[in-house]
This record gives sequence, C-alpha cells and structure tokens, in this order.
Amino acid sequence: MSQELIDAITEMREEDALKIANDMLDAGTSPLEVLDSCRLAMEVIGKRFEMGECFIPELILAGEMLAQISTVVKPHLNQASADNKIGKIVIGTVEGDIHDIAKDIVAFMLDINGFEVTDLGVDVPPAKFVETVEKTGAKIVGLSGFLTLAYDPMKATVAALRETGRDVKIMIGGGQIDEGIRQYTGADAYGRDAMAAVALAKEWATQG
Repeated sequence: MSQELIDAITEMREEDALKIANDMLDAGTSPLEVLDSCRLAMEVIGKRFEMGECFIPELILAGEMLAQISTVVKPHLNQASADNKIGKIVIGTVEGDIHDIAKDIVAFMLDINGFEVTDLGVDVPPAKFVETVEKTGAKIVGLSGFLTLAYDPMKATVAALRETGRDVKIMIGGGQIDEGIRQYTGADAYGRDAMAAVALAKEWATQG
C-alpha cells in the first residue's frame, strides 16, 4: 500500500499521483496494489463527499486521476490469454454514481481469471444494462456503486433485469454494500472485494 499515492490523490495532486503510480509499477509493485491504493484514496474522498467536505468538482477530478492511473496499470494486468473464456459478464457503475476504480479492479480481475467482460463504465441507466445483457447473452451482471445514493438505482436495475425474464445472476459491490443492501436491492449476492466477486462469478459460471 502506498500512502504516498493515497495522499497525492486525496490532496488532488494530479501530476504527482500519476508519477507515483508509474514509479511504483517501474519498481515492480503489483498493479493490483497500485489499484488498491487508489481504491483506498477513493474511499476517503467518498466519505468526505458524503459529509459535505468536498463536492462534485473534486469527485470529477479524482475520477479523472483514477482513469489515467487505470490506463497505465491495465497493460500490466492483461497477461491472460483471450482464449477459453469461461463466461460472459456485464459490469458497470449504476446510474447517478461516477466512481469507477472499484469497478475497474473487479473488471480487471474477472478478465484475467478468464471471463469475457463488457464494462459499461459509470452512471449507467438500468435500460443500458438490460440492452447489453440481451446483446451479449451474458449470464452474470455486476453492479457497482460507491455512494449510498447508488442503492435505489441498484434496486431499479435489478428489477429491470428481472422483468426481462432472462436467467441472469446479479452481484453488487462497492462502498458500504452489505447483506442488508443486497436484500434491499434484490441482487443474488454481494462481493466484499474483487476476489470475492471472482469467486462468485466462477461458481455461477460452473453452475450454468
């Protein structure tokens, strides 16, 4: 974990954050460790936002920093073969939420564990999830949300997917997600972290 990187992101030092991330990778730091430092920084910023200590412009800047770092990190993660995919997954951050670092970590981990991942990005309306599931034939959907305001859009997205009658398994994750929120949204499961999400997806893929 790099406190230096966490501090650069939470203090909105964009150039420093990117340089530190690059230096960490050059020094042989695991790309997942770099992403995890970003995730921790985003947790700090998210809590500040919910307490009214920072605002939308800071969230947008943090998102831009994390997108840049993700672009640098991604090639280090794409070491798995594109062959022999074990299942298709649609993933995205739900409508009203623009956080993507946790989603990116999960998407990367699913990708390198053999899944064909369609990443819809952030602020994704329920209809887009439904449309993409129907287009790709994916049997698994991952809904990410960092702020508490994501809970209702998650619930609406689960309902929209259920209404299609398609046989899809839905996992949720991010921020303050727990079993109570899973029950509220109607999702099949929640992933405590990226590895939990991968384990769930593998379990569901082998069942299907």
